[in-house]
Amino acid sequence: MVVENFEIGIIGAGDMGMLYAQRFQQAGYVVNLCDTPERHTELQSKHKDLGLNILRDGYAVSRRSDLIIYSVPAVVINSAVEKYGRATKVGAIVAGQTSVKTPEVQAFLEHLPDDTHIVTCHSMHGPNISTRGQPLAIIRVRSSDEHYERAVHALEALESRMIFLTYEEHDRITADTQAATHLSFISLGTAWSLQGYHPWLNPQFISGINNVKVAMALRIYASKWHVYAGLAIMNPLAKRQISCYVESMTTLYKWMVAGNRQEFRTLIHDAADFVFGRDRSHKKIMLDDDVLQQLSLSQVPDEMSRPNSHLSLLSAAVCWYKMRMSPYDNLVCQTPPFRMWLGIVEYLFCDHEMLEQSIETALEDRYTQAEDLVFYTAVTGWGQCIELGSFDGYRERFEKTAEFLRPKLEQGKDLSTMILKKLTNGEAQASMNK
Repeated sequence: MVVENFEIGIIGAGDMGMLYAQRFQQAGYVVNLCDTPERHTELQSKHKDLGLNILRDGYAVSRRSDLIIYSVPAVVINSAVEKYGRATKVGAIVAGQTSVKTPEVQAFLEHLPDDTHIVTCHSMHGPNISTRGQPLAIIRVRSSDEHYERAVHALEALESRMIFLTYEEHDRITADTQAATHLSFISLGTAWSLQGYHPWLNPQFISGINNVKVAMALRIYASKWHVYAGLAIMNPLAKRQISCYVESMTTLYKWMVAGNRQEFRTLIHDAADFVFGRDRSHKKIMLDDDVLQQLSLSQVPDEMSRPNSHLSLLSAAVCWYKMRMSPYDNLVCQTPPFRMWLGIVEYLFCDHEMLEQSIETALEDRYTQAEDLVFYTAVTGWGQCIELGSFDGYRERFEKTAEFLRPKLEQGKDLSTMILKKLTNGEAQASMNK
């Protein structure tokens, strides 16, 4: 049942804004939607059959809506609220959909009228996945009990799994789950671009967990750059984890090429014991072998496969170990990329034979060390870009790599969706059998 006499406004008609608009409209709400004024006519023509009120700008949306959701990039949230916040309907509830809540909340507190109620949110997934059953962070900042309950009731239309947090807790968890995850996947893409050949033609990325690496990297590059830039650059906690990931990879790579075998092995096994337990009993994702083998974009015959050091995965476990952080503690707010990332790290570290092959390949295989040099360069380059806070640099690097990978972006996105669905269905079946 919808909240009576309650209109929902969405400022920003990008992918997530449209996902929200359609979900609320289907639930029976009056939905007021806008983007920038110059897109007004385009949106009216494009979405005329969706039953939405397409308004000219954020002023029009803010004046008549009872719940206003800013669905704009994190980098422009302050300017958007500064511009339209003054038109907020008296007593309305305001929320945002950015992935970094500290600057969003600061913008709300600074620019919104005192009679505004602030109950913000964040769907922990992208626009290509249904909101149904996915984690939805609900954050009460400033509101009466009545308005808070109305906001929660309205957001129930998304049919998501609600998680109630403070904005500080949200930013810590998103930093822990997304910062190094995104860095690794976007760096893989950049490394392939720098070498000038696609991963589906690379004999090191033929099967198994390599399929997940390729599919998830392509999934990210099929999205918009600002989705990842905002989290990485505007969340100071994310920078801390990114720095640790870069440092962990630097240590491992130096020991690889220097031949420091014992130091390398000791660090890997210490990290494995900390994250997965000495008996490797901490497994929770448990990727299915058949799924990993069946879903692939590779055009290289299996017999031409070459071993892979999985340096990106080794560095993740070492990073968690150095930060004394268990990745399983954050599964409550998991995103699809993080779930797959943790899943393939778990898969590697909990298979003794595969981990041993990974270590030996890293220490002995000169071909792999040369390949990993390019990946290491990509990681440090992205790390420096993020540390400098360069949105322009981030966008240029991201879009250049996306253009290189464009021939398979849609296929990669579809493949990653299939992997996620099979994983979800498998877990649901396992839960039913308990």
